[in-house]
Amino acid sequence: MSKVATRFAPSPTGPLHIGGLRTALFNWLYSKNKKGTFHLRIEDTDKERSKDEHKIQIIKSLKWLGINHDGEEYIQSTKINDHINIVNELLKNGHAYKCYCTTEEIEDQKKRARQKKLPYTYSRKCREINVNEIPKDIKPVVRFKSKVEGTSILNDLVQGDVEIENITIEDFIILRNDGTPTYNLSATVDDHQMHMTHIIRGDDHKINTFKQIQIYLAMGWSLPAFAHIPLIHTTEGKKLSKRDNASTLDDYSKIGIMPDAIRNYLLKLGWSYKDKEIFTLDESIQYFNLEGIGKSPSKLDMSRILSMNEHYIKNIKEEELYKHFLEYCEIYKNKITAEKEKKIRASLTFLKNKAKTLEDIFNNAKYIILNVVKFNEEDLKLIDNNAKKIISEFNDKVLLIDLLNKESIELIINDLIKKYNTNFKSVGQPLRIALTGSKFGPGLYDIIISLGKEETLARLKKII
Repeated sequence: MSKVATRFAPSPTGPLHIGGLRTALFNWLYSKNKKGTFHLRIEDTDKERSKDEHKIQIIKSLKWLGINHDGEEYIQSTKINDHINIVNELLKNGHAYKCYCTTEEIEDQKKRARQKKLPYTYSRKCREINVNEIPKDIKPVVRFKSKVEGTSILNDLVQGDVEIENITIEDFIILRNDGTPTYNLSATVDDHQMHMTHIIRGDDHKINTFKQIQIYLAMGWSLPAFAHIPLIHTTEGKKLSKRDNASTLDDYSKIGIMPDAIRNYLLKLGWSYKDKEIFTLDESIQYFNLEGIGKSPSKLDMSRILSMNEHYIKNIKEEELYKHFLEYCEIYKNKITAEKEKKIRASLTFLKNKAKTLEDIFNNAKYIILNVVKFNEEDLKLIDNNAKKIISEFNDKVLLIDLLNKESIELIINDLIKKYNTNFKSVGQPLRIALTGSKFGPGLYDIIISLGKEETLARLKKII
């Protein structure tokens, strides 16, 4: 048996979709599990919509997730001549024909199909056209001569045997009248020339697979194995599209979802191995198989993604988390100064507490990162005259101590609670607002220790 070879073939007409990312992941994992190769093919033949920026984003997203392809990227547009040569071979051996139907004729056929509430299928009018009937003023398309009798069976590695009536597969266009090949022709030729052994993709491609198999058979090429993955749906049960929020990888990375978390989530989205939930990268490769893929669509669950990300935030080494955080801030926020980096590093243990994303950590660390406290106006109203007295006395007591730690801070707080016959909230809340600008955030003792005596006093002074 040939060495396993898989591919991911995105079109650079937009950012990489989360469904496409999962397809890439499954192809990559399968090839690595079988000690094969994984290839990236950029299907850029749609010149009007294909953009370099999208190609860059696709490659960057795959690398960010840890998916590295073997060899150079395969650029489909450089192989157009090969595709056209195959079209000519199909014409020559009688497996394709030129179609002279006008746009108006095709539209009329579609209209009549709609009226009858039937799916549109080309009438095959030009399939056996007489040479004397060929119009001289129409530039033809080339259609593949599909089978019209019997049935075809697809031995799908995920879906099982899938049967279709051949008559339902229209004579599909393989070359447009502008001389450019269509998706089904180009993809088939590319997969053959790239020696792909397994085609793993979304189950919305099943009809394309039946069409492509016919091209394989017409050319006498060996068939690859096919596996069709159920699509990803929204929580409402609708097919996930690029128009949906949080549909691209950028939507997740910009809120601070980490690569390991999204990769683990996508792995488990429609695939299972025993009752295991968390997989290292090596375990993902070791255990992945096509048998574990379900046959039903999976629903994208943001709460589950956040839960998975929180797991990684809590459990990975802090040094690794710290690197992820600094990189996140540099890309999506602001580069943190060396002085602030040191304070954040020392405070990361409590900054990550209750954080589900890197953005949460950033928000928890804002009081350290920002040189000027930005007050929440509603919270600032809570600092009345009585609160200012408490803040002033706390300030005076801090001035007198040499070592600012949990024990010394707690002693001061307890003294103030007794003196004013109140509770921790009445003392702690005004102090928290004075130091951070908000009544929400990390624990008060952690805030004070992380700021240090000098900075704590400087911020309190601005309030009193």
